[in-house]
Amino acid sequence: MASNDHIIEVENLKMYFPVTAGVMQRRVADVKAVDGVSFYIKKGQTLGLVGESGCGKTTCGRAILQLYKPTSGNVQFEGRELTKLSNKELRNTRRNMQLIFQDPYASLDPRMTAGDIVGEPLIVHNMVKKGNEYKDQVNEVLRMVDLEPRMAERYPHEFSGGQRQRIGIARALAVRPSFIVCDEPVSALDVSIQTQVIMLLMRLRDELNLTYLFIAHDLSVVRYISDQVAVMYLGKIMEITSSDELYDHPLHPYTQALLSAVPIPDPVVDRQRKRILLSGDVPSPVNPPLGCNFNPRCQMAIDICREQEPELRDIGGEHFVSCHRI
Repeated sequence: MASNDHIIEVENLKMYFPVTAGVMQRRVADVKAVDGVSFYIKKGQTLGLVGESGCGKTTCGRAILQLYKPTSGNVQFEGRELTKLSNKELRNTRRNMQLIFQDPYASLDPRMTAGDIVGEPLIVHNMVKKGNEYKDQVNEVLRMVDLEPRMAERYPHEFSGGQRQRIGIARALAVRPSFIVCDEPVSALDVSIQTQVIMLLMRLRDELNLTYLFIAHDLSVVRYISDQVAVMYLGKIMEITSSDELYDHPLHPYTQALLSAVPIPDPVVDRQRKRILLSGDVPSPVNPPLGCNFNPRCQMAIDICREQEPELRDIGGEHFVSCHRI
């Protein structure tokens, strides 16, 4: 998997959270939020990570950034193994890795002005001291996200949801990173504003040569912005391939079910297509099923699916699928 054009390489990443019980808070089980995930992202590209709520998408993104210390596995960023870095080394590396949060209302400090929010990373990473140069850099980043410099003196409650998310994007861009984890950055916004923010992210990616891990549950949004798409279910990757290939030729039964639920604006086409309805509920990540995680809800499951976990294998053309039947 290693290659010079890969900015991020994730190998067998696991993130387990302990479940405790009793007066002594003994560890009785683990929540397997991320369970053996592997993928890579090429420089200047966007990998869309999709799946149902609770499947481990956000946890995966935060474990890659080392905001959560992974239970096991490897994460290489620009050739450096992040899991083995000291706190000081990791702090220096984090300047090149940033995060855009999902909720533009909860992720901004209401006591800070927009200018202070955007400029704080510059101070934290000792890139500039407060003064004219600091103000100029803050104003420049605000312009990059289509906000006026005069807005720097306003507080978060004086902005709309879309403007708040632009401030969050500006904060991530302030230290000139090369890799950004976008954690459902448009899910809390109106549909009309979502389009504006997506267009902004795409423009910034091209102008600044950024690389994104774009986490979302809206498959139509992911198709528009992503070069590659990874489908996640119950802590595991089910399928990875290029955006067009995934939407035109989905192979994993779970991917097919997800795509069948995406609304189509043409009523004639929508009536003709076949919806795939999944039976049952998503199993608990504390006690996932034996074999393939998806087997209790899969109409194609056979005996081996209930006994042996499938490998994520390349079936050709960098199309990876985790399924015994394919």
